[in-house]
Amino acid sequence: MMSSQSALSEAPRGRRRRKLPEAGRLGPAWALPVLLFLAGFFIVPLLASVMRSFSGADGFTFANYAKLLTDGYYLGVVLNTFKVAIITTLACLILGYPVAYFMVRHAGRWNPVIVFCLIAPLLTSIIMRTFGWTVLFARKGLINNWLVELGAIERPLRILDSEVMVYVGLVHVLVPFMVLSIAAVLKGLDARLEESARILGASPLQAFLRVTLPLSLDGIATGCILVFVLTNGSFLTQLLLGSGKVVTLSLLIYQQFTLTQDVAFAAAMGNILLLCSVVALYIQLRYVRRKGVKE
Repeated sequence: MMSSQSALSEAPRGRRRRKLPEAGRLGPAWALPVLLFLAGFFIVPLLASVMRSFSGADGFTFANYAKLLTDGYYLGVVLNTFKVAIITTLACLILGYPVAYFMVRHAGRWNPVIVFCLIAPLLTSIIMRTFGWTVLFARKGLINNWLVELGAIERPLRILDSEVMVYVGLVHVLVPFMVLSIAAVLKGLDARLEESARILGASPLQAFLRVTLPLSLDGIATGCILVFVLTNGSFLTQLLLGSGKVVTLSLLIYQQFTLTQDVAFAAAMGNILLLCSVVALYIQLRYVRRKGVKE
């Protein structure tokens, strides 16, 4: 009786084992549509952009890259692009880490509400969110009207069209990516590690700095890479809130396409931005891989 039951229980397993290799052979076939889609709409346009960046009146040339990396004005734009990205990333980290920590450790039943407040703006057009700041801080906007009515100021302040408002708009758009990246890692940490550090005599600040913060570096790195790359590719915020006064490569690319229509030079700038993104992602990959090897 036992032998017959074991034979019946093992029979389906045997059939499943025979089917698994057959399903595994379909792996490349299932991936083929995705590979074709990526090749047609991602790889081919990238290659076309690279080839276009080396084109000139006399054929193949490095003049576009030489102009971008040696001309004082354009080199200043490249450095300003990195400056804007770094400052925005640091601001998002400083503002986003406490929010992520509160969500994971103290929010409790309010955690879904905070997550909704973070995700809801991502479902709204970036143009509408940027115009929201315009409605608030324009010369005849809500903030200036309230200050004038309260007697705090005599005439409306000129708040828009400044570098500060560009950073405010960028942080508003990008800080959810930082918060969600850090919160995802903090959720995986065992809270008892902090409690153990407290029991061994560490203060709350010491427990955070020596236990929680080092263990959450993966989330910090991921959030910083996301914000840095997205800031490099952003131009609407600079255009709408800064009126083009904060010039970055992405804004210059937009101007090259719409005003001067120098497609080859715009392609060169786009490839520089792409290279910066690839380098940032490579650094993150090496960091994660080294940490995985150590563990």
